[in-house]
Amino acid sequence: MHGQAPNRIAYIDMEYILANVPEYQEASAQLEMRVQEWRNELEKDQKKVENMKIALEQERPLLTKELIEERLANIQFEESRIAEYQQKRFGSNGDFILQKKRLIQPVQDQVFNALQEIGEQRNYDYIFDRTSNVGMVFSAEKHNISDQVLRIITRAAGRQQLSSRDEIEQMEREENRTVEQDAVVNERQEAAKAVQTEREKLVEQRKIERDSIRAAKQKEFDERRAKVLEERQRKKDSTEAARNQKKGNN
Repeated sequence: MHGQAPNRIAYIDMEYILANVPEYQEASAQLEMRVQEWRNELEKDQKKVENMKIALEQERPLLTKELIEERLANIQFEESRIAEYQQKRFGSNGDFILQKKRLIQPVQDQVFNALQEIGEQRNYDYIFDRTSNVGMVFSAEKHNISDQVLRIITRAAGRQQLSSRDEIEQMEREENRTVEQDAVVNERQEAAKAVQTEREKLVEQRKIERDSIRAAKQKEFDERRAKVLEERQRKKDSTEAARNQKKGNN
């Protein structure tokens, strides 16, 4: 086997490719809008049930046993309906998972076609996706051909409207760049993104802090309300016990 050429191996980052395909991003944005609608529907129904519980506790002294049981049955029915809706939308076989799969499939097909072209043109023996379960535990960045795949998808989709010879030559130079040349270009681009990334991290951190404060306030409110209801029930039970004792003495 002396003199045999080593295998030519490359890999892609599917998550990186998906994040840079406009069609996928547009469809993701539409799906996110739909998901937000589902969440709003859940929050509205949950608020409705919470109001039903509060109303029951406030009106309990005025209600008969039968009416109380009826109210409780209605609450249980609404809670069951909410659980079913949540499973339907966000369960393991829910609408979100199914639509996410349908969203990814067309882009995966484009990637597969691009990989066939790159593999044949550059004589690669193997190309792996490091984001899938292929068992790859190490990969040198110089083998990453994700940007080349993106360029071919962009060209095939006709998103680059070339109007001059210079633009055509520029596109051809980009498509023929080696992985090592890509690394130099990417390093410059990553440096430009670093400032933006840091700014986004700061915004996200502030959001997390606001959400944490809001959650703490909500918890404090819930605990205070629970104590009020508990005290009200305790007084009611005490009054009822005193009334029963008085009747017994008579």
